[in-house]
Amino acid sequence: MSETPFSLAESLRIGSVDFVSPDEIRVLLDIEAPDSVALNTGGARPFPRINGYALVPIDDGFVVGQIEWLTIERSTFPKRHGVKDFGLIDLPYPLRKLCLNPLGTLRKTDSSYSFRRGAGLLPTVGSAVVLPTNEQLRSIVESGDNRHVRIGVSPLAENAEVSIDPDRLFGRHLAVLGNTGSGKSCTVAGLIRWSLEAARREREINGGSSKPNARFVILDPNGEYARAFHNEQEKNTARVFKLDPGDSEYPLHVPLWFWNSAEWSSFTQATAKTQRPMLRRALRDVKAGRGLTDGDTYEEKKLGLRRYLTSVTIGVRRRLSSGEIRDDATKTVFWLKSVFEDLSAKSLDFNDVPIPKITECIQLALEGSFNSFQKQGETIEYYKSFTEDAISSVVVAMNNALDCLGGLLYEDGPDEDMPIHFKGTELADHLQLLAAQENASQFIDFLVSRIRTFLSDSRCNSIVEGDHSPTLQQWLETYVGSDSEDESPISILDLSLVPTEIVHVVIAVCSRMIFESLQRYRKIHKKALPTVLVMEEAHTFIKRYKDDVDNHDAAKVCCQVFERIAREGRKFGLGLVLSSQRPSELSQTVLSQCNTFLMHRISNDRDQELVRKLVPDNLRGLLRELPSLPSQHAIMLGWATELPLLVRIDDLKKEQQPHSDDPDFWDVWIGADDKGEPVKRPASWTEVVRDWQRVGAAGPEAELDAEDIHKGDLNGDD
Repeated sequence: MSETPFSLAESLRIGSVDFVSPDEIRVLLDIEAPDSVALNTGGARPFPRINGYALVPIDDGFVVGQIEWLTIERSTFPKRHGVKDFGLIDLPYPLRKLCLNPLGTLRKTDSSYSFRRGAGLLPTVGSAVVLPTNEQLRSIVESGDNRHVRIGVSPLAENAEVSIDPDRLFGRHLAVLGNTGSGKSCTVAGLIRWSLEAARREREINGGSSKPNARFVILDPNGEYARAFHNEQEKNTARVFKLDPGDSEYPLHVPLWFWNSAEWSSFTQATAKTQRPMLRRALRDVKAGRGLTDGDTYEEKKLGLRRYLTSVTIGVRRRLSSGEIRDDATKTVFWLKSVFEDLSAKSLDFNDVPIPKITECIQLALEGSFNSFQKQGETIEYYKSFTEDAISSVVVAMNNALDCLGGLLYEDGPDEDMPIHFKGTELADHLQLLAAQENASQFIDFLVSRIRTFLSDSRCNSIVEGDHSPTLQQWLETYVGSDSEDESPISILDLSLVPTEIVHVVIAVCSRMIFESLQRYRKIHKKALPTVLVMEEAHTFIKRYKDDVDNHDAAKVCCQVFERIAREGRKFGLGLVLSSQRPSELSQTVLSQCNTFLMHRISNDRDQELVRKLVPDNLRGLLRELPSLPSQHAIMLGWATELPLLVRIDDLKKEQQPHSDDPDFWDVWIGADDKGEPVKRPASWTEVVRDWQRVGAAGPEAELDAEDIHKGDLNGDD
């Protein structure tokens, strides 16, 4: 005989409402309520259980509450329903109570139940509190639309399936937080893999190509993700870019002409007063082809001379209008001498241009302003102030030379931030000539020296210039992705061997180029091209900084790029996935823009305090489990889920996991694993030394055997 709805509801009753507030419902449990396991819900289920679920009936459904705490309160012996307890001694009796955090409302539909976040109607005191059935539990956990991608199960809801909507998960940025070893990297790898697999299945059902039109760019500072996505078993194995590529890998290229002025300033540590303006001017000139270095052909040299004389003539006019020629004789002398030396070197190449007339006028101007006098038997030499008349002959000679070349050259070229190709040596040479022309060599010499030192480093040079540096279109097609059917939707930028001095700039440039390319894509096509940017070890590269400090260091510029992506990326289809073990060190601007969080075990008190601020007060009870979460478990909350959930993330095969395993000390020590299989880990450094010393260029040391290497090290040889 089947139970009636009323008898079924009565059998699930566990207590009654004792206290109600907008963020808390206290419940007095019945004496007959289960005290360890509930057997009346369709299967054995632990009850009561912290962070489990209970229902409170209201007019049009149930208020869903999550258990925050349990307690025992001493009271008089309670009267049981339908039983006459006469003659009992009135002694203290333990009453069990629990507290529920209202999460949302569960309503009956035609086929099942529908859960929605938020409780518009709260129960009253005395309302019954019941256990949810298995069907109701699944409806709570499996709520939401467009649940296309399964990521795990909920241990608190009879292992109900937890699936997510990729639009919600990636569209408004995701943060995966937790201690090292808690499963962050596997979670990130799983989210990418399961999303792509679900998209492939859906495309095959619809009869289309199996390759998803997706783009994932993983910035991998530890070289973990190549094993997860780059292997022979993959149909479209990921593209891996690294400094020292192996088989089926690609060299990492981030051309220096991609860099904008802020990134150049941060890398070169240019000061604000003189160096940054000069650096920006040099970038504009070399990107517009207005460098002061001469070309190979006569016409190119002639064009270079015309640009040079244009720049010098404009400089003369500026000095005359500002009064610098009249007020500062020393600066004027240095400037005139630098122009004299430059033009003297060029005069032999241009017989049809009256350059000698300019040098003659400069020499006369210098001699006319030179003076001396006797003081205490000693000759004192100095330059007196130049007048406009003293320089007028120089200006006339320059104008005559320019007339022979076609007049002043006014070019409206690109700004300093536009990605136009040039060579690093051109920038250094042009910057040095500009400094000499502006009599600012003493301020620019160290800046030029830093650039030349940077270009001479073979590791850096192979990344920023290299022998086969791609064009802008080639870079976007290979690093972000193209429409090729044989190409993987995943790009992995392995940054593990990138020199520390440029790693922040490399990450900043790559991220900004991806973001700005998607901005222009939407401008042209009027629609966004969905792309996901994954940042591993985010606390290292998106680190909070002080706004009141006027510095342009590379770490700050890198963080500012991600702050801009976090604020504006959603509009242009760029989703951000951050993985970090120290959320308290992350930029608060970036973290506040993340709308979904997957939090693994977090034990640091500062990090715990920060994540508690991310959720409403009435949901903080769930976060108390963070320090004790087992590996592979995480708390998911935010935009991608209807309610905060404890999720056991699905398993990944060993070959699909990132290379972030815990070191097996014991197995290596004893030489065998737990199955008795031998574990050999010889300390052979020969291959390490060869690989290390061959980075950038193969040298003679690459051919040394282990004995020769050992001798060389002992003798202090290279």
